[in-house]
Amino acid sequence: MTIKQLRSAIQDLKQVALSDISPVAQKQQIYLGKKGQFNLLAKKILDLPLTDRKKAGQLLNDLKSELETILTQTNPAEQEKWIDLSIPGKKPKVGHLHPVSQAINQISRIFEKIGFTRVRYPEVDWDWYVFESLNMPPNHPARDEWETFFVDGPTHPELGKLVLTTHTSNGQVREMERLHGQPPIRMINIARCYRRQQDATHTQMFHQFEGLVVDKGINIQHLKGTLDHFAKEFYGPNTKSRIRPFHFQFTEPSFEVDFSCHICQGTGKVAGNKCRFCKSGWHEVGGAGMVHPNVLKAGGIDASQYTGFAFGWGVERTYSLKEHLNIDDIRLIYSNQSNFLKQF
Repeated sequence: MTIKQLRSAIQDLKQVALSDISPVAQKQQIYLGKKGQFNLLAKKILDLPLTDRKKAGQLLNDLKSELETILTQTNPAEQEKWIDLSIPGKKPKVGHLHPVSQAINQISRIFEKIGFTRVRYPEVDWDWYVFESLNMPPNHPARDEWETFFVDGPTHPELGKLVLTTHTSNGQVREMERLHGQPPIRMINIARCYRRQQDATHTQMFHQFEGLVVDKGINIQHLKGTLDHFAKEFYGPNTKSRIRPFHFQFTEPSFEVDFSCHICQGTGKVAGNKCRFCKSGWHEVGGAGMVHPNVLKAGGIDASQYTGFAFGWGVERTYSLKEHLNIDDIRLIYSNQSNFLKQF
């Protein structure tokens, strides 16, 4: 054997080792074992002239180092043998809509299916739209119950001060004006509202949805039918609604609206005991009534020809009464507690 032939044999052995897909332990034995390919090649150094043996020894030492590096690398094909394809993949982390946004979307779809149009009106509005056009003139005692935030700014000569809207009812007259006093009107207005209240069942900022229907021949039966439809669609087919006489300055007659409890099925009792969630079989959710003639007049509508009904209550309150939620502190909805929000 010549030094040239030894170089060629070394190169061939490296190529074979690189392409070998045998398991690591087996390759170690084949190439570097006692009777392996390296030792067989090393024995051939005795066939070389004495002048070439030193060079041959360097080449063989380099070969052994390269083989040790090559043979410690696990072959990709060998790695794939241990992949369990039945293991579920790792899903990327994704967010989701806030529970209030989910509730707003559901409420919107329910009313859109029965012909209501979703609108949006200012959350900072003039006193006239928030109070006076709704049959609450200046200094009227009904204004006191709204706990209003007033904006420190210029006063409009006709519309009064700017306020943070205490309810979505400011959209009623604005919708009448938008249609130039020409019914029919069938709107749903969802927006943020503000009041100086903060406890387990109230937040200073909250969301309301306001329904308004105005046309010829509209009566309380239409209002009750709409409330029943919403209750069944939002809470389930067995849910019932009821209305109780009340007083709101902008509706006449006025009603408080209750929905039957989903835990006791409206009976007020669970296993013979008083229902701890509702106490009576019903949950109060908000107010409703027939639109006061003065409100229709403020919107430019002939109250002798047209009648209407309106209803409205908090989105958070409505959502928190859903089955299986049982949220006992509404402020949690606006907290930054990810463990709470991830449940929805």
